[in-house]
Amino acid sequence: MYDLKFVNLGITIEHMVSSVNVFGFRIAFYGIIIGIGMLLGIMLAAWDAKDRGLGEDVIYDNIISVILIGIAGARLYYVFFQWDAYKDDLLQILNLRAGGLAIYGGVIAGLLTLYVICRRKKLSFLDVADSIMLAVLVGQILGRWGNFFNCEAFGRYTESLFAMRIRKAIVNPIMIDAELLEHIIIENGTEYIQVHPTFLYESFWNFCLLMFLLWYRKRKKFTGEIFLLYLCGYGLGRCIIEGLRTDSLMIPGTGIAVSQLLAGTCFVVSLFLILLGRKRAVLKPAEAAKETKY
Repeated sequence: MYDLKFVNLGITIEHMVSSVNVFGFRIAFYGIIIGIGMLLGIMLAAWDAKDRGLGEDVIYDNIISVILIGIAGARLYYVFFQWDAYKDDLLQILNLRAGGLAIYGGVIAGLLTLYVICRRKKLSFLDVADSIMLAVLVGQILGRWGNFFNCEAFGRYTESLFAMRIRKAIVNPIMIDAELLEHIIIENGTEYIQVHPTFLYESFWNFCLLMFLLWYRKRKKFTGEIFLLYLCGYGLGRCIIEGLRTDSLMIPGTGIAVSQLLAGTCFVVSLFLILLGRKRAVLKPAEAAKETKY
């Protein structure tokens, strides 16, 4: 018996461990990974801000507030769309160790916080956001591996190259939909589900997006373009990958995944703004040259 296997890649994990005990206190790998992601992200954002002349203090002086309110936003977003699970025990809303953070809630709350800070300190929101979004991507790349250790954030049944087989008993039952139940696999009397490793898809997509943004940052045409490219690129990837998930948060009374709708909207709107911004960036030098000539 094993806990997890990538059946077509020959990778087997006999026993999935999701936490470590330190002096009798359980620390989840998810939290450790998120913490490392935050630290590395902050360092990258500070380097980018310093390299562009903003100064690393712009990041260090403001990032803690953005992170804390972002975490609160991620939790409230999740709770709002899973209200039935919390309405009878409101104290569970504070139990972050039980899981339940939604990245879009964190991004929305974090960006609103950053906007308010920049307004108060008379900083350019878009300029600072160009650096901050690099940190967000690092957190997302690593954070999805926390989902792996928790055996969550997976997709529908598949027999593809990356098909991941998980022992059914270690998975939260609410994440197992009817389609997965129809494809239960039994090995030596043990039940398994076989799924798309959507955590892996999203982590890899975000890594590719980060590499592109690091390459493009010196080539951007206008302030805020890196921020918009993040929204556009992440929105496109999330919209596609979310369609494979079995645990999506749904808009109440509909069968529409809220993150998929939001991701698609971010992709369309940010793509329009990028094209508009690039067009204006091209026109401005031409207008300046015309004025100089006459």
